[in-house]
Amino acid sequence: MSLALLRTLCRHQQHVLQQRQPVSFVSSSAARCAIRFQSTTGSDDGPKQDGNDKQSTKERLAVKYSRENVKRNVQGYVFSRFFDYVKNYDKVIEKKFPSAVHVYRVFLVGVRDFFNDMKKLVKVTKIVYSHDNDLRCLTRKEIELYYQMPRDMKKVAPVLLISALPFANYVIFPLAYMYPRTLLTSHFWSAQQKVDFAQIDLRNRLLYNRRVFRCMQSKLDALKKTHDPAYEKFSYILGLLGSGLHPTSEEILDVKDVFQRPPFHLNSLSSSHLKYLCRLHDIHAVLLRRFRLSERAYVVHHMDMAIKREGGVHNMPIESLKNACYIRGLNANNMSAESMIEWLQEWVRVSLVVDEDCISMLLHLPILLSYNHTSNWILIH
Repeated sequence: MSLALLRTLCRHQQHVLQQRQPVSFVSSSAARCAIRFQSTTGSDDGPKQDGNDKQSTKERLAVKYSRENVKRNVQGYVFSRFFDYVKNYDKVIEKKFPSAVHVYRVFLVGVRDFFNDMKKLVKVTKIVYSHDNDLRCLTRKEIELYYQMPRDMKKVAPVLLISALPFANYVIFPLAYMYPRTLLTSHFWSAQQKVDFAQIDLRNRLLYNRRVFRCMQSKLDALKKTHDPAYEKFSYILGLLGSGLHPTSEEILDVKDVFQRPPFHLNSLSSSHLKYLCRLHDIHAVLLRRFRLSERAYVVHHMDMAIKREGGVHNMPIESLKNACYIRGLNANNMSAESMIEWLQEWVRVSLVVDEDCISMLLHLPILLSYNHTSNWILIH
């Protein structure tokens, strides 16, 4: 039974295969014909498509190289090159004329800094006037600016005024650049020039130390004749200075009364003594010397008070320490920070007890504290 069934299934499968074979042959033949037809059709459309591509390429090239586009591209290229040249023109000028560019930058930066300090001075002056000319409302830097900036304005004013005349700047600027210490201020100086010029100015001041000291010695006999009670102490201090030493701040304060009466009171000083004191404090005045000296002492005294208010000498930066020493008559070049702090502390300790009656003591303090200082002797010898 199973064999008969198996034979029947085999015959049925063969019959089905015989019926399907012509259909697959027809379908494969039809597929081949379709492929041939498509290839034939494609070969007919190819030349048309290539022609269209060539035509579109020609049109694009014609538009790209048209007169308007070429003109626009050339103008853009020229403008971009010109813009780059103008943008880097300062480098071109600096390469060809380095000296002229350096002079230009010196005056550009100097005028800008000078103008900024002028604005600060106006602000500080308003503050002082609003407090009845009392400098205690200012910081140390503001007091230094309040004292120094008017002198700088007088010094540089001729250069700036002459440069405003037609074609005068071509003469005055090179001349000022050749003599910066005489015609310009620190706003226009380099860092090295500031150091060098400060040394020169201080040296010119220190040349009058000996003359002031001789004037002090000459008045010692007047103290002896009047039997002044501070004669012995003051004679001892002058003896220390003559032997190459310095008195301490306590010893100086012990003779404070000497400067409150003749012959060391400011109103009792001789004309030559006043002249040497003015030069010692960098004051170039023929008239009103006592007033100028008292003004100088008043400003320095308030600087010292501001230092005390701001935390003391040890809180000052190095550059401020050096500047403070220069103002008070000490060469701070090659001095350590500890040495500058120690010297300024002695100065401030004496200055804080100065009043209007003994203002002469503050004016003579550069002699009492720095006459024999090593850094000063190195500078003048």
